[in-house]
Amino acid sequence: MSKQLVLFAAFTLALISYSNRSEASKKSKESRLPNIVLLIGDDHGYPYFGFNDAGYMHTPNMDKLAERGTVFTNGYVPVAHCAPSLRTLMTGILPTEYDHWKNQKKVSLMETSEYQNLDADERKEWEEDFTYQSMKYYETLPRLLKQKGYKTWQGGKWWEFSYQVGGFDEGMTKGWTKEQKESDPEFFLTLMGGDGTELVRKTMDPVYDFIDKNKEGPFFLWFAPELPHWPFNAPQKYYDLYEGKGMTESAKKYYANCSWWDDGVGILMDYMEKKGLMENTIFIYVNDNGWEQAPNQEFRHDEYTWHLGGERGKGSFYDPSFRTPIIFSWPGKIETGVRKQDFMHSADITATILNYVGINIPDNFYGTSYTDVISGKENGKRDVIIGEIDNIRSAEAQVFGGDRTEGYFLRSRDWFFTWNKTKKEINLYNMHNDPFNFINLAAKYPEVIEEYKTQVDGWIKKYGSKAEF
Repeated sequence: MSKQLVLFAAFTLALISYSNRSEASKKSKESRLPNIVLLIGDDHGYPYFGFNDAGYMHTPNMDKLAERGTVFTNGYVPVAHCAPSLRTLMTGILPTEYDHWKNQKKVSLMETSEYQNLDADERKEWEEDFTYQSMKYYETLPRLLKQKGYKTWQGGKWWEFSYQVGGFDEGMTKGWTKEQKESDPEFFLTLMGGDGTELVRKTMDPVYDFIDKNKEGPFFLWFAPELPHWPFNAPQKYYDLYEGKGMTESAKKYYANCSWWDDGVGILMDYMEKKGLMENTIFIYVNDNGWEQAPNQEFRHDEYTWHLGGERGKGSFYDPSFRTPIIFSWPGKIETGVRKQDFMHSADITATILNYVGINIPDNFYGTSYTDVISGKENGKRDVIIGEIDNIRSAEAQVFGGDRTEGYFLRSRDWFFTWNKTKKEINLYNMHNDPFNFINLAAKYPEVIEEYKTQVDGWIKKYGSKAEF
């Protein structure tokens, strides 16, 4: 064979080999499971984003995320405060269902010899520990993701003792000792997440370290900084963004915390971009509960109202108490710049994540997958959103929990309906003309009231009520 033919054959074989490797690499890249970043705002009111037409807000990173994905403008959480709302994200079930199952598990464990052999003091301590560690008995999102080899990380707000209780591989919340619980004057901060609450406020190193160790993926991040939650002590550079714009002092301080949160998201996205991870990562955003702080509202005169988000913030009984934007962004896979008015429940986020990565959605889930809604193949699956409240603001009970209450809400296309069964109070607000719920029209529409009461009673019959606990 001539030298020319040998060279040509060698070149052809090399070209075929390169082509095969390139095709294999392309297929491997396409088949890789996506990383998942769940961004959870802590007391971030629905209106206070640039992408929601709040031109006075400085939230460039969240605005960019919304522009790069699909925004559900009618997202809702099941309750108006954080802990049970976060449990729904972790388990895909309602707070009512969570409490029912937790109670059943507690009763069964108390029948075991291990519990029966404890003395009175030990039983009391066991029951207190169970309250904060019961999630270890649930099939949580991190535990389900392990089926596909995901490494999982927790940072930020976290009421469940430690990251291990939720099934995470690593995390910032490490739990506490008996001595801390009994003697630490700031133990409530430990309850909320301990070291986890330093995320963004003081450090980003733990999430950087996790990403660096697991950049080959797939991984899941629970990114839930204690922001814009009180204390309203954002660095001066965020406060200055709102100075001289005719806003109240409480508005400037709250908005500064919102911009601090936004900057944390931007820093995370920049780091992942630097590591080449953005292309194969799903970013999802949701609030834990609502908040109220218009630019002209001043709440500092009333610490209770200021720390809970106005009259219509967390622990109250209005549409802004429960509403949240929900964002899904995945470069090249989810359409960009889309706004959808379909109702979406926060439990649907958990089911949608599982569907995206090919994990069967458990039969007990309240949430349902929205992958086909996001892609435009079908419309949203919920005609109404129903939720509940088991404690409500009270002038007499100036504490976070307020009055123990059995109450329910129903959001339809036209109306926001509330039913306080404890006080026998009913409200009906027109969501087209009165989205912040100032004018009660219940007396004018008795037929609507009866229809919604029937739907709520059917929901209670199916899912139970937190009032039982």
